[in-house]
Amino acid sequence: MNIPFFTSILMSLVLALLGMAFYTLMERKFLGYFHLRKGPNKVGLMGLPQPFADAIKLFVKEQAKPTPSNQMPFLFAPTMGLILALMMWVIYPHSHQSFFLQFSVLYFLCVSSMNVYTTFLAGWSSNSKYALLGALRGVAQTISYEVSMSLIMLSALIMLTTMDFTKMSYMSWIALMFMPLATVWFITNLAETNRTPFDFAEGESELVSGFNVEYSSGLFALIFMAEYANILVMSLFTSVIFFSTLLPLMSDIILVLETMALATLFVWVRATYPRMRYDHLMNLT
Repeated sequence: MNIPFFTSILMSLVLALLGMAFYTLMERKFLGYFHLRKGPNKVGLMGLPQPFADAIKLFVKEQAKPTPSNQMPFLFAPTMGLILALMMWVIYPHSHQSFFLQFSVLYFLCVSSMNVYTTFLAGWSSNSKYALLGALRGVAQTISYEVSMSLIMLSALIMLTTMDFTKMSYMSWIALMFMPLATVWFITNLAETNRTPFDFAEGESELVSGFNVEYSSGLFALIFMAEYANILVMSLFTSVIFFSTLLPLMSDIILVLETMALATLFVWVRATYPRMRYDHLMNLT
């Protein structure tokens, strides 16, 4: 049994969950400043333990299951979403040699394309018309932009000549050539992760949220944990593919800074832009 291998994977997953927790805090703080108010600042020092307080509150609550829902898929869908999000962190360009995966881009595309089943299962198993409508919107959006995402990545792979994320992270000479392509890729990522201005699967500002309208407590938390973990992993792979580290000796530090900058851009877009019309979104593809 390769103990260091499993320890490295476990550490990556734990750190990914911690990063996701503090990313939610950062988003709430940033949105507060955008709205000329303070974000969470009452729990502990400057509100830093707020994500853990929210997690305890949500997971301690009783899970209300709608009577007409299909129980097994209803419970399984949020868990599946989080598992798929964490599966993508396994191919993080890590210094540990056990993480080497020659076709990591193919693995990334296969796992990310499975997210559509999470949205569909959650909406269908709720046996609610509103949840099903939100799920159908989300499924159509995800499938449409999956093709765009694959074609953009294929364009980058032609120049990079490798499908290994670890090798990509050292190809600093090619970064500036990808700026126009990276812009289109980022817009596709917004649609793929159901973020503003393309948050049609779950319209957070609406009375009926979307496919997750019947979820509460812990399962509701799992859905949003999966969403924020996906945002971070998309930001990470965007920086690896399109903004390769310009100083290889400080590659890990620069990679983290690039990922943080891209994740902040997701929040900036949410605070700035209104939601698009659904037909305009589908015409973009």
